[in-house]
Amino acid sequence: MSVKQQKAIVAWLFIVGLMVFAMIVLGGVTRLTHSGLSMVDWRPVTGWLPPLDAAEWERAFDRYQEYPEYKKLNLGMTLGEFKAIFWFEYTHRLLGRIIGAAFFVPMAAFWLKGWFDKRLGLKLVGLFVLGGLQGVLGWYMVKSGLVSRPDVSQYRLAAHLSLALVILGAMVWVTLGILSPERPAAPPERGPGQGPEWRPGRLRCWSWGLTALIFVTAISGAFVAGLDAGFVYNTFPLMDGAWVPDGLFELAPGYRNFFENITTVQFDHRILAITSLCAVMVFWWRARRAGLARGQRLALNVLAAVAAVQVALGISTLLLVVPVTLAALHQAGAVALFLTAVWLAHELRPGGD
Repeated sequence: MSVKQQKAIVAWLFIVGLMVFAMIVLGGVTRLTHSGLSMVDWRPVTGWLPPLDAAEWERAFDRYQEYPEYKKLNLGMTLGEFKAIFWFEYTHRLLGRIIGAAFFVPMAAFWLKGWFDKRLGLKLVGLFVLGGLQGVLGWYMVKSGLVSRPDVSQYRLAAHLSLALVILGAMVWVTLGILSPERPAAPPERGPGQGPEWRPGRLRCWSWGLTALIFVTAISGAFVAGLDAGFVYNTFPLMDGAWVPDGLFELAPGYRNFFENITTVQFDHRILAITSLCAVMVFWWRARRAGLARGQRLALNVLAAVAAVQVALGISTLLLVVPVTLAALHQAGAVALFLTAVWLAHELRPGGD
């Protein structure tokens, strides 16, 4: 791969990655504005165009009125109000289609030109397949809200976000592998004031542990969103005046509380968020002595900064009772924090891509 080809492929992946990032944030806004159930059917091939005249808008609105969200939550909604929520969901779906085209067409062109080898090609095909599955999973999620309970399943919402993070994280990993295919400078085995815990292998284990913890914390946030748990206990650090609120384990069997009990779900997210911040800061404080290479130090410092900002955004969102703009920034921060952790793990890899 020539330098020119490398730059073109990296620029393409970077642009598509930004689009996926925007897609995740827009999905959060769609959720926050209760717009996700405004489109009650899925036409992946023919659904590119919105209603184009008054008659089509009336038909779309009539279809929406047949479902529980209108009957239970939005009875009496006007056509103008319907359009306001429709455009959020339509734009979200349209962006997904555009991303698919923006990924597939250049990938096919680059492959036909012979710009990348079979190994990289298979990775990119894998990303494309995951993107298609994400579209199917998105509709599967929406369908869960078109029944008696006019709200999507928190389980399917969490699955949808999980796959989105996996796709974006994998895309970042592949892009970084193209940019730096050679082994990065590794920290020394031992230095002044260093213990054996700072051997390169131990650092990599720490970085992957942090990445997993941040991923789990983000997914716990999806359960908070799915249950609207951010609209209760809007104080910090106490919940209902207590460090450990009542009602944490009211449901049986006990594991259901972590996914269906609003009190437990919010408490769990708080604990995971603070634990993630503490873990990142401990790693940052101690890894500075490990003789990291320049790129590794940069990734480490950015991770610490993003973690601090993300927790501040989360607390602010809670205290202000989930304003849409701040909540969207909090979701964007979760994605940024996860990707920064992936970046750090890549910087600490033993070699290859």
